[in-house]
Amino acid sequence: MHVSGTPYRTIWPSVTDKTVINIIDQRHLPHRFVIEELRTVSEVCTAIREMHVRGAGLIGATAGFGMHLAALTAPESGFVAFMQMAAADLIKTRPTASNLAWAVNRQLGAIEPKDTLAAKRLKAFAIACAIADEDAEFCRRIGEHGKKIIAELSRRKNGAPVNILTHCNAGWLAFVDYGSATAPIYAAHTEGIKVHVWVDETRPWLQGAKLTTWELKEEGVAHTLIADNTGGHLMQHGLVDMVIVGTDRTTRCGDVANKIGTYLKALAAHDNRVPFYVALPSSTFDWAIRDGLAEIPIEQRSGEEITHIRGLNKSDELTTIIISPPDTPTLNYGFDVTPARLITGLISERGVMTADENDILRLYPEQR
Repeated sequence: MHVSGTPYRTIWPSVTDKTVINIIDQRHLPHRFVIEELRTVSEVCTAIREMHVRGAGLIGATAGFGMHLAALTAPESGFVAFMQMAAADLIKTRPTASNLAWAVNRQLGAIEPKDTLAAKRLKAFAIACAIADEDAEFCRRIGEHGKKIIAELSRRKNGAPVNILTHCNAGWLAFVDYGSATAPIYAAHTEGIKVHVWVDETRPWLQGAKLTTWELKEEGVAHTLIADNTGGHLMQHGLVDMVIVGTDRTTRCGDVANKIGTYLKALAAHDNRVPFYVALPSSTFDWAIRDGLAEIPIEQRSGEEITHIRGLNKSDELTTIIISPPDTPTLNYGFDVTPARLITGLISERGVMTADENDILRLYPEQR
């Protein structure tokens, strides 16, 4: 997608030096556009854990490049053990999103003991690039499938803008390009279909307010920022035509773990008969689990994310302030689980399916 008219991805290897992986450090957005260079597995782990990068697809792609960096320093004797240790460090940075472990395990599965050290390193780099390219392509396809849903809503409204509610940032900043939830929006906008996006601010990290609004502005898509608790009111008054969110892990039966607050949006949508869609590349499926509430680990994060807030002051300086009394007790869950029964459909790179094991397996028969 674009930054000031220039196309960017969220992560890319240096053209001249494969030991350097570039990322957009999202902690500084929307006020500063900062490119950070990653050179070690430790730096990659920090970038994932501290949310320099975030979002299911981008975390996976970053971990894939982290394994590439690990391969560059792995010794010839003990190569596998070294890579397994690097993999363990990467996987434990963020426990909820399935893309991370999927990418790391894909790298581990490609290691061939008979290969030379040089061949192993070349393969790790090639796989990291493939993971990133596939993520972008899958999101593009999600856009094409989801665009049809938006086009039908536009037809029913005689061309009036389709009002879409989002939660958190499942845009191109959360993936390598296009995004998952935003991909249908961008595809519809490019085709001339009128869309308007209600953007949840998404406490406590404010990914909607900081990131989704920024990328929609850069792409010229009409949008309005709202407080997290406004969505239900808008639905009650007929001001939301559909909801599209992303997901960090989805069970084979269609339960979805996404940013905390997604479940409440799904309940409001269900009560007001508003279609509720989840967009995801297939790498976000966890084919080994069925019950999202019982089996998906929910990350708990620092309470400072709730008690403190970061933004730009009147002197044009990025600063952090405290918004609650000192030593206030906190509980900061990063995600919640939306049961399949509340979901109208899942949009993946293979098409649209209901949140039901049989229909999911219709598009993914190899997982039976």
